[in-house]
Amino acid sequence: MRPSAMARILLTAGPTRAYIDAVRFITNASSGRMARALAQALLARGHRVTIVSGPVAVRYPPGARVIPVTTTGEMLEAALAELPAADGVIAAAAPCDFEPVRRATGKIPRSGDGLTLALVPTVDVIATLAARARSARPAKGRRPTWCVAFALEPGADARRACAKVTAKHCDLIVVNDLGALESAVTAVSVYDAAHEIVGVRRGTKAVVAAWLVRLVERRLMG
Repeated sequence: MRPSAMARILLTAGPTRAYIDAVRFITNASSGRMARALAQALLARGHRVTIVSGPVAVRYPPGARVIPVTTTGEMLEAALAELPAADGVIAAAAPCDFEPVRRATGKIPRSGDGLTLALVPTVDVIATLAARARSARPAKGRRPTWCVAFALEPGADARRACAKVTAKHCDLIVVNDLGALESAVTAVSVYDAAHEIVGVRRGTKAVVAAWLVRLVERRLMG
């Protein structure tokens, strides 16, 4: 059964980079495969998709609008610009959680003494988007923008996932294990804002993405 109306979905995808100097950076492991599968599933259900993506090797579906970014700050800026037009946000990206206190100019010379980095937390992309969505007054005839977060947790730790769905003020959180990294298959558990489990699924990322889209439609688009 298809949803009663097409939704405009903002999808964050891929990793971001935090630059140490002009050539070196730290990043998170994220292939973009799950986001690509989600985009394909959303488009197949008749939704419009805008993807704000960090650097990935995968190709996103041609029906999606793609906004490429590199840093976490750029991802947030681009996503905030798109948020007013979105009915919902699915944050499948893995932005860098930390960045150097300062970026060095040029290239730091190699030294036998090694290199010590002072890191500070980056802005939390999905928490900021959810806060902005909560504070915005929906246009007449529109529902408030809903937000779905992803959480990669060792052992798919439910306690940490539920703490995140509360802290980030999202409607749902999708938790998976480290085994999903660089893999064609995944296993997810989905929790709502009340910390109740609303679904579990294992399979290829395409199969899981199609299931997730239908779950989101039932829970948040109905």
